[in-house]
Formats: sequence, structure tokens, C-alpha cells
Amino acid sequence: MEACPFLDRNAFAQCLSLALVVSSAIQVADQWNRAVVLRLGKFRSLQGPGLFLIIPLIDTIPYWIDIRVLTSSFKAEKTLTKDTVPVDVDAVLFWKIVDPKKAALDVADYQSAVSWASQTALRDVIGKTMLSDMLEGRDKISSVLQKIIDERTEPWGINVISVEVKDVLIPPALEDAMSMQAQAERERQARVILGDSERQVAEKFGEAAKTYANDPIALHLRAMNMLYEGLKANSTIVIVPSTAIESMQLGGLAGMTALTMGLGQERLNKEKQSEVNSNNGANKMVSA
Repeated sequence: MEACPFLDRNAFAQCLSLALVVSSAIQVADQWNRAVVLRLGKFRSLQGPGLFLIIPLIDTIPYWIDIRVLTSSFKAEKTLTKDTVPVDVDAVLFWKIVDPKKAALDVADYQSAVSWASQTALRDVIGKTMLSDMLEGRDKISSVLQKIIDERTEPWGINVISVEVKDVLIPPALEDAMSMQAQAERERQARVILGDSERQVAEKFGEAAKTYANDPIALHLRAMNMLYEGLKANSTIVIVPSTAIESMQLGGLAGMTALTMGLGQERLNKEKQSEVNSNNGANKMVSA
């Protein structure tokens, strides 16, 4: 009778051990994961996604490889360009593991390897590029970096999708000098445009002079119009050369005086009319 509890405890221990062995033999891989299975230290297979079985104590899973698109940021600090300008460059790498077996077995730490390969490639590209090309052609630098990094990581089963250069930082003193240079260039362009406009105006004046030289009546009408506009703009005194008066046939000082008085009378009439209109408006408001 005393042996029964002992047998029950042994049976329970055996069942528990069997359950642990069975549970360790059953593995589940997510949709984006691949399990690298080694049998007695040697590569056996890639498993996943879904349910798969291994032999406990004989099969091991040292790596779970994520096959989704991964991102890594990297930078190069105080790196000299081709024209010896120190710059800081930040970039982002988009990559994906296409061969999990190579990523697990051919390189110790594929993430660190990708990071170091990206940084060295970035420094190499910066050293071969002029600062002006780097500031203006980021797309070209990104494509060159993608090609170089992809060639270095291809033996590890990694595919580089794209490289994006985020920012290029230059020394503050150089940034101020470039700003002054750009401002001087804009001022130069403005002066060139102004000079070209003056040249075009001078050409038009030359054409007008030729027209007036062949047509005295047109010159006379133009002179009369200019004098009328000058007197009309609230001016009571206008200095006109005597030669211009003779050419316009205004009859000397008397003609000028008559023209001025006529314009003055016209302004007075307009002022009286405006006062009458304002008074009428005020009377209507009072009546209301």
C-alpha cells in the first residue's frame, strides 16, 4: 500500500518531463520571422512562418531573422570633402534580408556590419565629392551610396533598398560666407537688370527723338501735353525755357499767363463744386 504514492509521484514526474520535452519541440514563427535551426552545431534548415518541430537537446535555434524592411541611421562627422571643407552628414539606410541563411552564418552580427559598412561608404563618398555638388546633388550622392553599400552587403544576404541623405551641416563661418556670396550675387543680378532696363529706355528715347525730328507737329503736341500735365498737378509756378515757349507758339509771357489762369480757374470751379456737394450732404443728414 505504501508503494502506490511513490509510483504516482514517478508517473507525475515522467508526465511533466514529457510535457516539457513536447512543448520545447513545438515552435511557432511569426509571419515576418525565419528560424535558423542547427542540429548538433550544423545548419539543418530554415523554418517559418507558422508551426514547426525540432528535436530538443539536439536541435537549437540561435537566430530569429526578421525579413521585413529595416532602417538604420548613420552619420559622418567632421569629414573633409574633396575641396577640404569639414562637413557633418546624416543619412538613413533602408535594407532587407533576402537570404536569412547567409545573414546568420556568414557574418557574426549583420546589423553592426551594415552600420559600419554604411559609415565607411559615406566617408568615402564625401571625400570624393565637392561641397557644391554635395549641397545641390543629394539624390546623386544617395544613389552612389546605395550602390556601394549594396555591393558590400550582398555576400551577407542583404539587399539595400534606398539611402536618403537627411542633412548636410557645414561650419557656421562658411555658412555666413556663402550667405554673403549669395546676397552679392543677387545684388549683381539686380544691377545688371537695372542697367539693361536703362539701355532699353534710352533706345526708346532715341527712336522717339527720330520721330519728333521728322514731325514738328508731333513734338509741339507732346510739349503742350507735358506743360499741361505739369500745371495741372497743383502747381502755380512752372519754369519753362524761352526756346520751348517759342517752339510751342504760346505767344510769350502772355500766353503762359493765360494758360495758367485757365487751369487755376478750372481748379477753383472743381473746389466750389466739391464744397457744394459736401454742404448738400450735410443738410440731408441734418434733415434726417
